[in-house]
Amino acid sequence: MVIKKCPICSTIVKGRTDKIFCSAKCKSIDQYEKRQETEAFYLIVDRKLRTNRKILKKYNKSGFSTLRKSKLICEGFDPKFFTHYWKNQKGEIYLFVYEYGFLKKKYNGKEKYILVTWQDYMN
Repeated sequence: MVIKKCPICSTIVKGRTDKIFCSAKCKSIDQYEKRQETEAFYLIVDRKLRTNRKILKKYNKSGFSTLRKSKLICEGFDPKFFTHYWKNQKGEIYLFVYEYGFLKKKYNGKEKYILVTWQDYMN
């Protein structure tokens, strides 16, 4: 007879020969840890996108505004996270976080973002 130990708490497993965990609690802990490992990347990206959207929405109430880059970055904005982009006729590329877009520009040596809201003509 082989004595099995629970991989979570190292308690001796009693019962069926194919039983892996000592209790439902340890089985649940194992499933939770596995799920966290596989979903961690998606959760991080989703959190960053939601944060970016919230910040863009806060500062773009009129549908078109200009704001210093440092102000957005201070709030927690991360320009590396966006959902899609749109290129205008001038060749400028607006990055969008869902329906809120931003374009990096330099005015008088200071980096700023032009904030816009998605419009029907952008399709």
